[in-house]
Amino acid sequence: MAKKTYVLDTSVCLTDAKCLQKYQNNDIIIPLKVLEEIDGHKKRQDSVGANARKIIRTFDALRAKGNLQKGVRMGRGKGFLRVNYGDASLLPVDLDPSVADNLIISTALFESKKTPARKVILVSRDINMRVICDSVGVQSEGYALDKVIENHTSLYDGFITKLVDDQIIDQFYEGGDVYLENDKGMNPNQFVMLVSSSNEKKTALARYISRGNSLREIYHVGQKGLWGVSPRNKEQSFALDLLLNPEIPFVSLVGKAGSGKTLLAIAAGISQVLRDPFDKNIPLYKKLVVSRPVQPMGKDIGFLPGSMEEKMRPWLMPIQDNLQYLMGDDKVTLEEYMGQGIIELEALTYIRGRSISNAFIVIDEAQNLSMHEIKTIMTRVGEGTKLVLTGDIEQIDNVYVDETSSGLVHAVEKFKRTSLTGHITLKKGERSRLATLAAEIL
Repeated sequence: MAKKTYVLDTSVCLTDAKCLQKYQNNDIIIPLKVLEEIDGHKKRQDSVGANARKIIRTFDALRAKGNLQKGVRMGRGKGFLRVNYGDASLLPVDLDPSVADNLIISTALFESKKTPARKVILVSRDINMRVICDSVGVQSEGYALDKVIENHTSLYDGFITKLVDDQIIDQFYEGGDVYLENDKGMNPNQFVMLVSSSNEKKTALARYISRGNSLREIYHVGQKGLWGVSPRNKEQSFALDLLLNPEIPFVSLVGKAGSGKTLLAIAAGISQVLRDPFDKNIPLYKKLVVSRPVQPMGKDIGFLPGSMEEKMRPWLMPIQDNLQYLMGDDKVTLEEYMGQGIIELEALTYIRGRSISNAFIVIDEAQNLSMHEIKTIMTRVGEGTKLVLTGDIEQIDNVYVDETSSGLVHAVEKFKRTSLTGHITLKKGERSRLATLAAEIL
């Protein structure tokens, strides 16, 4: 197969710091403008900044092996990497040479002119850039992210329906041991709805543990519920069963807007952190830590004045709204708990380096996190800590991840076969009829 030359755009390098290893024995061109743009992102405290710093270190290591302008072999069986610059005179008059994307395209044009016998392909995640490439005669392609699912509909939902004999359901409700005969392909802590083969309205809800174990009845929350919150559908009951189980230290909840994932997670956290005056049991966790990524929806409003707490307040207001609702709009008590450190609203930016033990951690809007950021969070979990990730993979505001490559999706799919984790997808909106309708039709 003839060797090709790939010209990488900035978006590729900032999305995946290991992108240089994805092109086998083909050559890679890094436009000089790309290096300049990467440098502008290296101080960011997110996955983009981490990728920028990592790929800069890779370039530096290659530089030690030779001259980047002349070309350096990237490894055994790999092609050469060269840093090159374009020729603005090759651009059509309608394209402004001062625009970074156009300069990168001119690098591909220059390389095509220099080596006409070799196929030159510009790789970019920028759709419009690929359209321009096609318009000026440059072959282009997108960059394939590490997908764990084909699309959002194929994400593991943590629930399955099983048709069983009528007497098995009776046996289950009587407290007898019930085993699934065909449990091939099932995951630990997956929820099961047993449906009678003779009467489809006769059902039972259970949780599968593992092969050879009987089904467990799910935790039933009474009419009063947790801090005034009661499950309104079976998925919310499943979620509470996971959230209130100390033997499952990692829980992921995915659902559309208004499905109750954040409220349930925080309510479960509060109930296990704050001592109930009528309950003599010692709280399971010492503190509730709630956070979310600093990711704006729509146009950013720029820098915010004040201390770190004041800067973070707009980002954490949705969390504070839920906490205040659970406290019965008692701001004084909430502030008192926060002052004592029993409830923490933490900035994800500053979680690196921490080791959080004996805590109930809720990370909201986790669909905006990359796999690198999810790994950073999960490796902060200390002994006796429970981690809960909540998010809606259909509402991703981070341009560097999508519904098939988000860190939340990676966490759900890669941990589903372990007994330490549980997942459920909340399918029904419960915030209001208007919110549910908007989530469905807009």
